[in-house]
Amino acid sequence: MPANPYLLCVLTLSLVPASQAAAVRKALIVDGQNNHAWKDTTPVLKKALEDSGLFRVEVATSPPSRGDMSSFRPSFSGHDVVVLNYNGEDWPPETQKAFVEYVRSGGGLVIVHAADNSFPEWKEFNQMIGLGGWGNRDEKWGPYVRFRDGQFVRDTKPGRAGSHGKQQPYQVRVRDRRHPITAGLPEVWMHAPDELYDSLRGPAENMTVLATAFSDPATGGAGEHEPALMVIRYGKGRVFHTILGHGPEAMRCVGFIVTYQRGTEWAATGKVTQKVPKDFPTADRVSVRE
Repeated sequence: MPANPYLLCVLTLSLVPASQAAAVRKALIVDGQNNHAWKDTTPVLKKALEDSGLFRVEVATSPPSRGDMSSFRPSFSGHDVVVLNYNGEDWPPETQKAFVEYVRSGGGLVIVHAADNSFPEWKEFNQMIGLGGWGNRDEKWGPYVRFRDGQFVRDTKPGRAGSHGKQQPYQVRVRDRRHPITAGLPEVWMHAPDELYDSLRGPAENMTVLATAFSDPATGGAGEHEPALMVIRYGKGRVFHTILGHGPEAMRCVGFIVTYQRGTEWAATGKVTQKVPKDFPTADRVSVRE
């Protein structure tokens, strides 16, 4: 008698623990425009989330630059978290409104690297991301936030927002070891060669800086300990903001992968269930995955 394929399917599904099945969340990566190589980085971001076993990932790709944006209306509300790998033209007003409502009502948001350059004139977006750069941002957008003499300070001096020195490996220093995203991580770890954003500005409201990196003036940096990993509360929504991840090579750093996976889980659920892997970088050793 031939095997019953329906029965086999039911038996297979029954072997999956209910707790594991319930843990899978829906993530949406938004891309389509960026001054960085989004066609190369989105697959890396998607794979990292799927490799965690916690996410089912979809991608919404906008029209190209100078294309017709009027019909770009991703379904944010059907997802637990949105990952922004986008830096480009303004979205239609209806899409902006839906996005604000999504995050304000409790949707998760992850800002990756150049996504914090986006939408300089969009007030709510600047509030969501805490700090942003470029796009003619300056002191009118808010202060710089730096770690000096053992504490975070809001520097209101005039100046443009957004800069970076040359790409190189750099240390990331955890400043909040109690937050679920950074709990259990080494206090200091070496990140693979990457851009280190400095001099970001913004409202910095309801924001906690989890980790900083020193922007070395010897390599073109600002000479300040700059926010590298941040979390922001916007309404009921949770936002994780990482300045790391200029390109695929930087995204293969285990430090990037792990903080991105943990930050996305936290943004989606408010918790982190993932353990720190054994190949996590140390204070003087970069660790990458192929």
